[in-house]
Amino acid sequence: MGAAKAKFHFSLCADDYALSPAVSRGVLEAIDAGRLMATSCLVTRPAWPLAARALQQRKTKADIGLHFNLTLGSPLAPMPLFAPAGIFPGPGEIVRQGLKRNLPEGEIGQEIARQIDKFCEHFLAPPDFADGHHHIHAVPQVRSQLFRALEEKGFRGRIWLRDPGDGLARILRRGLSSAAKALGVAWMARGFSAQARMRGFATNDGFAGFSAFDPKQSYAGEFARYLLAPGTRHLVMCHPGYCDEELDAADSVTISREQELRFLLSPAFDEILESNGAQLVRLSARLSRALAGN
Repeated sequence: MGAAKAKFHFSLCADDYALSPAVSRGVLEAIDAGRLMATSCLVTRPAWPLAARALQQRKTKADIGLHFNLTLGSPLAPMPLFAPAGIFPGPGEIVRQGLKRNLPEGEIGQEIARQIDKFCEHFLAPPDFADGHHHIHAVPQVRSQLFRALEEKGFRGRIWLRDPGDGLARILRRGLSSAAKALGVAWMARGFSAQARMRGFATNDGFAGFSAFDPKQSYAGEFARYLLAPGTRHLVMCHPGYCDEELDAADSVTISREQELRFLLSPAFDEILESNGAQLVRLSARLSRALAGN
């Protein structure tokens, strides 16, 4: 018999809750099965008000966060400089303009505040954490407005933030075909964790889950590599759910969501965790001391 794997803790977060009713249904199933420790919510979507009610019943089972959105659909109120046609630009355009310091920070800050309020209005509680759709919250001009909005809402020291970057050695150790994507986001997010801590917000340490969303690839094989080279507060993102017409109209990632959900609900999920010495935990529990210290 081989030596037992050393145990480590990690949190698994489903992104895109409320993207569509079918996506939300899949996320709820995974939470109820004890497979997810967090989910982050798109409050700009039509499905959010109803989906929030269902999620309220699970707030003791998982961390519930805001999936701040600047890249999908429309803002909650007009943003004439950022979204003149009433539709958000793509993530690539935001990154390009952010590199030139051309983003309208005032409009972005106001939209962040609106989305925080929308979350609280329907969930009837503040978020446990915040992150961004397409990791857009890590763009420097955007992150500064996120920090400011959260501070103004009184959330300093009360919630944690997702750092979507990871170290070069960890990313390369996982050896995934999506490594280029992970490296690009890590470059964009450089300094995020240090700046968040300076502002009084705890973050994860270690991040994985980047996928090619290729239905022909084995998601189980991908997932096993997400557990390699874990950080001390390791966070893995995933995108489970069912498909429906609303998802088809909004997003290109469809069939792979159902494949991820099948894996999460299968015995293979437990087997991979056991073989890697990995144990699920809510990140808020791991960060409670850090948050209290702020």
